[in-house]
Amino acid sequence: MTIKVYAIGGGQMVEAILRAALRNKVIEPAATTVTDISEQRVSFLHENYGIDAQTTIDEEKLSAAEIILLGVRPQDDWKGLIAQIGATETTAQVISIIAGVTLAQLQAASIKKLAFTRIIPNTLTDTGYGYSGAALGEGATRELVTPFLESFGKVDFIPEEQIDIYTGYAVCGPNYVYNFYIALTNAGVLSGLSRKQANAIALENLKGAAKFLEMTGKHAYELLDVNNSAGGVGITAQHEIDASDFAAGVQNAVLAAVKRTTQLGKKD
Repeated sequence: MTIKVYAIGGGQMVEAILRAALRNKVIEPAATTVTDISEQRVSFLHENYGIDAQTTIDEEKLSAAEIILLGVRPQDDWKGLIAQIGATETTAQVISIIAGVTLAQLQAASIKKLAFTRIIPNTLTDTGYGYSGAALGEGATRELVTPFLESFGKVDFIPEEQIDIYTGYAVCGPNYVYNFYIALTNAGVLSGLSRKQANAIALENLKGAAKFLEMTGKHAYELLDVNNSAGGVGITAQHEIDASDFAAGVQNAVLAAVKRTTQLGKKD
C-alpha cells in the first residue's frame, strides 16, 4: 500500500526524494501532489513523473495526505504555510527539510498540534547510499515516517541538537569526496597520466577503498599500515599528507558548514 504524500515546494531536493520514492514504489504518482510557485517547475514535475503538480495548495488533498513534505527554503514564508496546514483537519506526519528551522519553531507557527519530523535528507537519493538524519517531534510516529524516509536511502534517528552537525558533516559529505576526487585526478594528470586514466584509477580506488573498509570492519589507520611498508612509497606519500593542511582543511570545511546551518536557523 502506497503513502499519500503532499509536498510543498518542488525544488531539486524534493524532486530527488520523490523520484527515489516513486522508483521504490513507496509512493505512486496518483497519490502524490506537489505545490510550487513556479509554473515551469510544476509543468516539469507533472510531465516527467505524472504527479499532480500545481501552483496553489489543494486543501482537500493536503488534508487527506498521510505525509506532508515541507520543502521550502528558510527564507520563504514557511510560517504562513504551516499555519495553513494547521488550519486543515490533517492528521498527517509533517516532515520538514527546511534548513536550520527547529521543531520548536515549526510547532510555534501552527495553530494546532502537528506531528513534525525534522530531517536533513542525503543528496545521494538516486544511488541508494547516504544517510538522512531525522529528529522526531512530539506526536511524530517513527513507524509511519520510516518507510518513506528509507525509500531514498538510509535513515539515522538522532537528537535534534545533532541536526546542524549532521547537515555539515553527513549531508555535505559528497562535496568533500568530490573535492578529493578532483584533487587526486589532477595529481594523476600532473604526474603524467591522461585525464581518462587518472579519472578511472581514482574512481576505482575510491570504490575499492570504501568497500574494503566496509568488508574488513577495520579502522582506516590499520589499512594504511598495510599499504605503508617501512621506507616505502606509501609511507613517503603519507608523510607529505601529514605535513600538509589536508586534514585541517576538511575539518575546517565541516565546521564552517555546521556553523552556516546554525546561522540559517537564527535568521528567523
